[in-house]
Amino acid sequence: MALTFEQAVKVVYEPGTRLELTTATIRGVEMQVFKNSPQHLGQLFDAARGYGDRTFIVYEGETWSFAKVMEQVDALAHALVHVYGVKKGDRVAVSMRNYPEWIVSFAAIISVGAISVSMNSWWTEDEIDFALGDCGAVVLIADQQRLDLAHKSCRTRGVKMLLVRAEREVGPDVDEWDKVLTIGVAHPGADIDLDDDATILYTSGTTGHPKGAVSTHRALISALLAFSARGAVDVLRVDNAPTEDLPMSFILIVPLFHVTGCVAVMLGCFVAGLKLVIMYKWDPEKALQIIQDEQITAFIGVPTQSWDLVNHPRFAEFDTSSLRAVGGGGAPAPASLVAKVSNSVKSGSPQLGYGMTETNAFGPGNRGQDYLDRPTSTGRWVPPMKVEVRDEDGHTLPVGERGEIWFFGPMLIRGYWNRPDATAETIVDGWLRSGDAGRIDAEGFVFVEDRIKDMILRGGENIFCAEIEGAIYEHPGVHEVAVFGVPHERLGEEVAVAIWPNEGAVFSATDVWKLLDGKIASYKVPTHVVIMNEALPRNAAGKFLKRELAQLVTKGALKAVSR
Repeated sequence: MALTFEQAVKVVYEPGTRLELTTATIRGVEMQVFKNSPQHLGQLFDAARGYGDRTFIVYEGETWSFAKVMEQVDALAHALVHVYGVKKGDRVAVSMRNYPEWIVSFAAIISVGAISVSMNSWWTEDEIDFALGDCGAVVLIADQQRLDLAHKSCRTRGVKMLLVRAEREVGPDVDEWDKVLTIGVAHPGADIDLDDDATILYTSGTTGHPKGAVSTHRALISALLAFSARGAVDVLRVDNAPTEDLPMSFILIVPLFHVTGCVAVMLGCFVAGLKLVIMYKWDPEKALQIIQDEQITAFIGVPTQSWDLVNHPRFAEFDTSSLRAVGGGGAPAPASLVAKVSNSVKSGSPQLGYGMTETNAFGPGNRGQDYLDRPTSTGRWVPPMKVEVRDEDGHTLPVGERGEIWFFGPMLIRGYWNRPDATAETIVDGWLRSGDAGRIDAEGFVFVEDRIKDMILRGGENIFCAEIEGAIYEHPGVHEVAVFGVPHERLGEEVAVAIWPNEGAVFSATDVWKLLDGKIASYKVPTHVVIMNEALPRNAAGKFLKRELAQLVTKGALKAVSR
């Protein structure tokens, strides 16, 4: 018999179970932690040896078993320590597209007690130089394209270079992966504590330099265990859950340098012994082919990718019956997409996770009937995370009131690398300020309504962009929508929107105004409408670059129809 949410949570965390909780003091703050947590991530990677010849990674015709991956992890770990002299706490940067070697590098770096620095593969030469200097990397592991951009900076800063998948002859100051790694050597081991630093992931800022979010081994392990707990709660809430006839598998369609790809997908597969199929680049038709051929059960990306998938003109030609979960995070999904996924993917439950780099991707989650009933909610959280909504002074608000969403728990980052000012601003008494505006209802469902900094202030009225975007997404001719504010001399800001219509759809500013007439308050209706003939600009996390759009409209570089 299906349990209620509260009953399921009680069962999952019962004393004596794998997910039992206890209390500990972390950086001076008492909180709930997992009592049976491994002592460091190296133990989790080591346990993956038990999966042997089971397939772990599939990439462009290559198949990597768990045994092969761990052979390479051992070889790279040995090279890091004995060739490059990497010591505990040293930073080793990784800059490459989603290759199998990215995963090997991540595991090897962390398992020798060093800190893995994930670099955005879209960065320019200047951005790479900033990050190398900011983190103080001693080694850079990169593919050809990224190494070409980083070469000058590495030479200037004395960073040793290891090249993956060389495409041409390299100079004497660059080492090649296949020539440095010695397959068959033993892992050198390391003395690692649960609260030692493990990763630096740079946040995807749209202005200024990004901040390096630092996570400990405890934070990453806590996120993985919390994901497992939430999955167990979901299973207990389903009456007569069907027996799975396919092993769980994932398709990787988001960057590994982003927390969703790294923690929620890749690390989840690594520790659970699951198959992970890596795409060279996002292509919805190729994704459908992979789902069919590899019998993929989980499709986790940003909402736009789910939209691309279920709206592809050839969708019905492919067998997607293996899918059990379709969704992801990175941005709220329009309500129409939730229903579309439910109707199109017959075996696939729509789902949404609300996490951040700073929470290691974990947060409230919504799926199945809950999601269909509350398509604008990101769902409920499970222990040891806590979530509150607070006012500008940090006081907790009553149920249903809007404010800033705050997170608490052992899966949070410990702070920002060399940025005590930013750390103090974001983390207060162990609680993390999300920067998101939202509310929590009486049943504990979280509703994320906008980014506080992106919220439009028009004539003293707060306007939540997500509300307007959701209303416009209801039109069948719309593919992408981004609402943002542009300067106005009297009102402070006015509402603007950029829309990319579906292929073949005819959509105008007049259509927007007619669609919204009577649906939302008149002051929220966009004054400026831009109809795009290409995809809206996004950052690496899949979020729209609204400031960039606003600047283009303000300067007249994007033609807007105004009223």
